[in-house]
Amino acid sequence: MIRLRKGRVLDVIEKREGIEEVLVESEGNLHKAINYVPLSGEVRIGDEVILNTTAVFLNLGSGGYHFIIHNFRNSHLDIEKKGHIMKLRYTPFQIKCFSVEEKEDIRKIIENTPSLDGMPVVIIPLHSALAPVCAAIKCYQRNAKIAFIMTDGGALPIFFSKTVFLLKKLNLLDLTVTVGHAFGGDLEAVNLYTGLLAAKASGCNIAIVGTGPGIVGTGTKYGNTGIILGEAVNAVNILKGKAIFIPRITIFENRARHFLVSHHTLTALSEIALTKAIVVLSEEIDSVIKDLVMRKFLEYKLTDKHDIVFRKGKRAIDFLIECNFPLYSMGKNYEKEPYYFLTAASGGAFAAENII
Repeated sequence: MIRLRKGRVLDVIEKREGIEEVLVESEGNLHKAINYVPLSGEVRIGDEVILNTTAVFLNLGSGGYHFIIHNFRNSHLDIEKKGHIMKLRYTPFQIKCFSVEEKEDIRKIIENTPSLDGMPVVIIPLHSALAPVCAAIKCYQRNAKIAFIMTDGGALPIFFSKTVFLLKKLNLLDLTVTVGHAFGGDLEAVNLYTGLLAAKASGCNIAIVGTGPGIVGTGTKYGNTGIILGEAVNAVNILKGKAIFIPRITIFENRARHFLVSHHTLTALSEIALTKAIVVLSEEIDSVIKDLVMRKFLEYKLTDKHDIVFRKGKRAIDFLIECNFPLYSMGKNYEKEPYYFLTAASGGAFAAENII
């Protein structure tokens, strides 16, 4: 079900490509709202709009935003002629995309040479790991061309990610590919396999796979969208790439299922990934914590199935701090959860070593 309310735009707070953050009045109260320009057109102050207020009403973690689903001023919006692949299919918001499978130049490459040819692909546990990975890659390989392949396990519009916006602004990310029902990337792809191949065909020599902001979890073993991380390992290996997996390491976590090594990581690597990955940990982790993590890996027999390596990530973290880059994950910053970010950066450092 969906909770709809009328509202009026009072101010436009921020604009980025594809997205506008606005202040609206609804039901006698002021709220922040998100407007996706490709879905409902640009807003102006005074516009009457229809809002999806469901997440805020339920106090869910969508950043405290309502979402504009219709602007009465924009009764007619048009589409470009190219492309016929639909995303968000059979919903009122289905949108037309010009997918890589339809682009003649890329299509020829991915059909004739369907291989990543050893390209390293970093698989990240949460969207917040994207910045440390990108920073580490660029710190060690300045000329690396990085693609971020965003799956549909979290936010579907890539415009919602301020991280992606800032990374591109700092030239730390070169290309975005949105796959499945995720949309808004530099390239659109029907699935992860063609998304990976399109990144390679577009000249990228390293890729990162992960969800957008807002991974879905239910507290159950298999009921989370992070499960796709194990499937990503299989996809990378099927396409003859090098699967590099970053575990979700958190030591200041109140939820037992995520403490130390998240159950998302353990399930993905022990059961869902049917092929080998290189799992990267940080050398900078405290020796006691490192020993506990390795014991957990042994308990789940991960060392029998995957390769475990150690690298350093602090250089990339220092760089991001110098850039005033916001480092937050699940409401905690770098100071409150350092090993999570160091692990992510260490994965990027290892990946940079493997660029062909």
